[in-house]
Amino acid sequence: MRLLYLNPNSTEAMTRSVVAVAQAAVPEAEVIGWTNHEGPPAIQGPEDGAAAVPGLMAMLPGARETRADAIVIACFDDTGLARMRDAAHCPVLGIGQSAYVMAGLLGERFSVVTTLAVSVPVIEGNIARLGYAHACAAVRASGLPVLTVEEGGEPARARLAEEILRAREEDGVGIAVLGCAGMAMLRSDLALRTGMVLVDGVAASARLARAVSGMV
Repeated sequence: MRLLYLNPNSTEAMTRSVVAVAQAAVPEAEVIGWTNHEGPPAIQGPEDGAAAVPGLMAMLPGARETRADAIVIACFDDTGLARMRDAAHCPVLGIGQSAYVMAGLLGERFSVVTTLAVSVPVIEGNIARLGYAHACAAVRASGLPVLTVEEGGEPARARLAEEILRAREEDGVGIAVLGCAGMAMLRSDLALRTGMVLVDGVAASARLARAVSGMV
């Protein structure tokens, strides 16, 4: 299987970390990552998402040429997912979508811990459209910018762990969904800090893409 991750933002370091997490999740696959150099440095809110879509769409001919078996949008906002799915030659998944599906399969209510408050309405809208509103207790903003999360410093890890624990205590959930691609590399550390079941959309999307590519 050839799995192509499309990073809607222009930060190459995030593309590399996403590919590393996805490759570890499906070691038998070939995982490729492309960066949208025409996009903003980070997707933080609907305006950034809209600005990233033209660059994503422009990558679809190359995705066909490289014979990708599945495409994953590597932004938790699932930037451009519907348009990409309509135009692509193969299945297209989003890491947000994949995280909700995986959390739903685990059978417990979940909360999402994300970055800035500006992203909360986008995520809530996606959850409702995908039919997971009944399963989601809350979407919680950590107040951390995307690129701060991606850097993965100790203050960011401590803040995310704090918000995950608040989700358990205040929302009464057994699962926290990590609401940013930049959190993918931090999942193991945050799980140790919190003792919570954490769902990372990058690993989830890799495993679901492996399954769905066998259906078409």
